[in-house]
Amino acid sequence: MRSPQSVTTSSRTRDMILCSLFAALIAAGAFIRIPVPVVPFTLQFLFTCLAGSLLGSRRGTISVLVYLILGLVGLPIFAEGGGIWYVLKPTFGYLIGFAAGTFVTGRMIEGAGQLSFSRVLTACFAGLGLVYLLGMIWCYVISNFVLGVALGVWPLFLYCFILAVPGDICLCILTAILTKRLRPVLPV
Repeated sequence: MRSPQSVTTSSRTRDMILCSLFAALIAAGAFIRIPVPVVPFTLQFLFTCLAGSLLGSRRGTISVLVYLILGLVGLPIFAEGGGIWYVLKPTFGYLIGFAAGTFVTGRMIEGAGQLSFSRVLTACFAGLGLVYLLGMIWCYVISNFVLGVALGVWPLFLYCFILAVPGDICLCILTAILTKRLRPVLPV
């Protein structure tokens, strides 16, 4: 029989491994991209959404925060590099949105009694909405007030939402499918 301390230690080790794995997947997802004007389409959202849906709100958000910290200290793991000055890029708000969206996705799934496809998809869409909200606000503020590049509301909506969201909607559907298949066998 295992002692309570060894169970706690193995649980912490498993949590650290899973959070590290998802931080690495998010970093890898930054380099799998399709060029779209203004906001590059990457697979980061897929892995942040999976982190929330598979690991839960707490561990999923931790994995995204680890990714953000590593990028901000200088590792070139963001879609366009890394370093503390990355916060002045118009797209940094999407990275902040990844953490918030992961938390919301995880929290909505944790609150679900029965894990259904529609419940997971709804949670993914809620997380996606938060990612876009924070990303677009950050892009508008940084472009207009920090960089001095006039960016109107319509171009912001066009380039930062309309052109980018169809791919992310597909990623939400893929996340819901993967979550339904992986969650029952993942030791979380």
